[in-house]
Amino acid sequence: MRLVPVTVCTALLSVFALRAQDALVSEGYDHFYNLEYSEAIAAFTSEIEEHPDDPDAWNHLAHATLFRAMYRGGALESELVSGSNPFLRRQKVKTTAAEDQQFYEAIDKALDLAQTRLAENEDDSRALEALGVSYALRANYNFLVRKVWADALHDATDARKAHTRLTQLEPDNVDARMIPAIYDYVTGSLPLGYRILGFLAGYRGDRKRGIESLQSVAQDGKSNRVDAEIMLAAIYRRERRAPDAIPLLEDLTNRFPRNFLLHFEIVQMYSDLGDKTSALAEIGRIRDLRQTGAAGFAELQPEKIDYLEGNLLFWYSDLDQALDDMKKVTAKARELDLNTGIMSWMRLGQIYDLMGRRVSAVAAYKKAVAMAPLSEVGKESGRYITQPYTRPTLATEPRP
Repeated sequence: MRLVPVTVCTALLSVFALRAQDALVSEGYDHFYNLEYSEAIAAFTSEIEEHPDDPDAWNHLAHATLFRAMYRGGALESELVSGSNPFLRRQKVKTTAAEDQQFYEAIDKALDLAQTRLAENEDDSRALEALGVSYALRANYNFLVRKVWADALHDATDARKAHTRLTQLEPDNVDARMIPAIYDYVTGSLPLGYRILGFLAGYRGDRKRGIESLQSVAQDGKSNRVDAEIMLAAIYRRERRAPDAIPLLEDLTNRFPRNFLLHFEIVQMYSDLGDKTSALAEIGRIRDLRQTGAAGFAELQPEKIDYLEGNLLFWYSDLDQALDDMKKVTAKARELDLNTGIMSWMRLGQIYDLMGRRVSAVAAYKKAVAMAPLSEVGKESGRYITQPYTRPTLATEPRP
């Protein structure tokens, strides 16, 4: 949930308070988890019109606004695992001025409403829940859009404090364990330099405890069960626990059949398991869904499927077929999201290097650099211009 959703993943914290009894909220999040973010925003805007004094409604709008920008830039298709510091080496999500304004207006309104209620009653559980979600969403924005790590962690800490207080007030509220669980896992995975920041106050986090708490939310939660499953799937991938991730992803595909990224992630899980046959079979299902015009797949660019297949075959050293796939992708690179476009050029260069075609490899790397020279992939491609790519030892370097 790289979702997020799915690889979903991908964000520092991603939670919401889903009131199932509210038809607009249910409709909005059905669209949200099926990658239909404009429709989700429309539903949440209507929710605000009906409940202008509800901080949850404003949080929902902020949530959908952020993820629409992430989806547009291909950030939801990026794996959590990337180099030695997977939570830090993230490409900046590009937003429009209108999205920035919409997000901050929604978050500021949600925070103001929640804090006003808490000033009147410090034990208002609904207000505490909304407050924690607001801080978590702003942590996401600071981390993914603004790229200010300290601010992101500070907001994440405030989110944890609010929901830890909520769990004290409501010990049986399983959903309230969501944010503290993610905070445990994330802080337990950060380099020492970030964990000694003052506002963490010696809090080291606990990856194992975080996973166990998320498992309880995924199993017994109500409003946050889906988010817990998505986060667990992303974490299981990072922890090399693909057999645990696949059942979660299959459950999610049944719930949200228009979300093609869930199927993409299943391909990656089978790849991580070394099950090439099942991975290719899943890619075949994705192609069939697109060709038959299935909802959520009809508009899927065929080059994105070609990249998925080419990337898989690259890691299995089926270089001739991988080359054919990646040539199709790079031919349309400028029409794809930046993540897919730049990765396809770098991967093409790597394929050429493994085939001993150095001149073609350098030309491909230069194309990658030209697309986004300051991005992590752009910088990596630049290094391959002077030093040819060689196959990494998979035991120590994860598949990108």
